[in-house]
Amino acid sequence: MYENMTFPFILQRMLDGVAEGTDKREGSVIYDALAPCALELAMLYARLDAATDEAFADTAGREMLLRRAAERGLSPRAATFAAVRGEFNVSVPEGARFSSGDLRYRVAETLADGGRKLVCESAGSEGNRASGALVPLDYIDGLTRAEITALLTPGEDDEDTERFRKRFFDSLQTYGFGGNVADYREKALRVPGVGGVKVYPVWNGGGTVKLVIRDYLRGVPSEALVNEVQNAIDPEDSSGTGEGCAPIGHRVTVAGVTGFTVNISAVFVLTDGWEFSDALPYLNAVADDYFGELAATWESSERLTVPRSRLEARLLDAGGVEDVINLRINGAAENILLPADCIPLRGDIVGDD
Repeated sequence: MYENMTFPFILQRMLDGVAEGTDKREGSVIYDALAPCALELAMLYARLDAATDEAFADTAGREMLLRRAAERGLSPRAATFAAVRGEFNVSVPEGARFSSGDLRYRVAETLADGGRKLVCESAGSEGNRASGALVPLDYIDGLTRAEITALLTPGEDDEDTERFRKRFFDSLQTYGFGGNVADYREKALRVPGVGGVKVYPVWNGGGTVKLVIRDYLRGVPSEALVNEVQNAIDPEDSSGTGEGCAPIGHRVTVAGVTGFTVNISAVFVLTDGWEFSDALPYLNAVADDYFGELAATWESSERLTVPRSRLEARLLDAGGVEDVINLRINGAAENILLPADCIPLRGDIVGDD
């Protein structure tokens, strides 16, 4: 806004205001008297420019954005604790602690099928381990098998600035109240581990609502996470009675997005000295990243499409890949339109001869 208010510009404007015939050359009394003042004014304009940015939510830094959002009762979501499923060969008591690498997990409860739910003691996404051996921190008689077999509820990191900024602006455009669509979105997203939700009002007659969720990792949510959201919104054993946060009379069904397996085949032209087995981990990684990006747009899309040309472009970025020829997705050389409420999951990547 004040980009032109530089030291040379301000100084020259001040010198132009001095009467003609006065010595205004560098080193003169007038010049030396005005230069420090011009420098201070230039610094003041720079700070004024920065202060103007801080006054508006779209350009404010985190500190001032939080102060603006607090006026609407919004605050960043704090990091949450990951929950994983543990399998043991003996019964382990609740409260027992285990380590996995540099992380610690505590047994929180026994699951219906006999497995154990363990909660990471460190908040954030670092606890999102879907597999791995567990080492008991205290002696447990007869224990010979202890491992993580599944991620139940993803741990979330502290909400970053840009994600919080988007949530702030979303709150200005839609107002959640009394069981409207915005209200259900807000309530579902408050449950730790939920990363996205679609709301289907009156989906099965008056008073019925369906929520479809995906997890924080842009993937298919676990059954445990779906049940957690169901119990928070409208418990099944007391549906419609207002026992959850849904209004009385609303019968809410919670479901998770469905994974749609995408198999990829193509002729991969590789860099000299590379074998397909060398390039495969890189191909898997770029495909996973791209499908994750697509899954992130699921909420705003009626149905997701896997575009063949864009997938091909991503695969070309994989290490060791020089060219991709005759790309096929699930056997077809065309875009794939996914069914409703499905997100793409990488299947097999095969190199044709």
